[in-house]
Amino acid sequence: MFSIKSIFKRKNTAAAQPEKRIEFFKKKFKKEQKKKLMALERKQRMKDYLDRAGMGINLQKVSKIFFNIAVFINLGISAYLIYYFSTAYGISWGTIFASMVVLWVLIFVLLIFALWIMFYLAVDLKIFRRKVDMEEVLPDFLQLTASNINAGMTIDRALWFAVRPRFGVLAKEIENVAKETMSGVDLKVALEKFAGRYDSNILKRSISMLNEGVEAGGKIGDLLNRIATNIQEQNAMLKEMSANVTTYVIFITFATIVAAPFLFALSGVLIQVVQNLGSTLGNTSSAAASAGISLSFSGAGVSQSDFRIFAIVSLVLTSLFSAMIISTIKKGNIKSGVKYIPIFIAVSLTLYIVGQGLAGKLLSLFF
Repeated sequence: MFSIKSIFKRKNTAAAQPEKRIEFFKKKFKKEQKKKLMALERKQRMKDYLDRAGMGINLQKVSKIFFNIAVFINLGISAYLIYYFSTAYGISWGTIFASMVVLWVLIFVLLIFALWIMFYLAVDLKIFRRKVDMEEVLPDFLQLTASNINAGMTIDRALWFAVRPRFGVLAKEIENVAKETMSGVDLKVALEKFAGRYDSNILKRSISMLNEGVEAGGKIGDLLNRIATNIQEQNAMLKEMSANVTTYVIFITFATIVAAPFLFALSGVLIQVVQNLGSTLGNTSSAAASAGISLSFSGAGVSQSDFRIFAIVSLVLTSLFSAMIISTIKKGNIKSGVKYIPIFIAVSLTLYIVGQGLAGKLLSLFF
């Protein structure tokens, strides 16, 4: 009996093995399909992200370019370090090789990471610029669309015939909406998809009110004219608010790119003067000690080179945050002030160098 039962058990396990294999391959197939779907979704999201910026860029080419840039930068740094360490300190080749390994592992990764961050920042700024351009021409486009609707056109045809080359990004987006509606997509769905591509409250509210007006069956032409008027009034209020805070902008700009560089330059020259006085008085300390006066002078706590580095870093950071503050005051967001950052940094550093030279010449007349 024992042998017969064991035989049946073996037959049952043998019959169950193909089923387990089938289940195993099914699970494996599902995992692979899930990975493929996730990869396709990531590619589609990246494609939509670049389309919003108007960039038809192949990410593989971008990654190759970034890789080559990082390689060339690392080669330059490696050549300089090998020459510097071998000639200045006479360090052995083993130490140089170890430092090169660290350089090519850590610095290379950091360079690739930094390049990708800069790329995404550039794409985000491009998307923001396109959004601002659309918001500027949106009232004119809505008024033209309203005129076409009042002339007897349907909504989709009115949108299509309102497109003008001067509308730029908005014209291209409306052309895409028209193509989708011609291919069978509902106009409401196409408009909502278009509005959802950009982080613009004005655009989303306008499209939402248009769709609600179409569903309610009201006078769409009058509705579009009211929406355009409200957007123009809102833009006028923003410009008026920006004009009211001009005094604060002038004060921050003057303090950042005029006052701070000259004060840092004057402080640097004063440090040099104090060092010269200390060295001069230090030579007379022995004579003072013989006369019964105990005086001692030592070198300054802050060197000229250290203070120069501190001043440059401080000016760069001050210019950076000042540009952000000014952008927030005038435009209501930080991204609009990115263009001011290099201007503020360049002007402040230039005035610092000029002020250092002028202050040095003026103080040299008295000391």
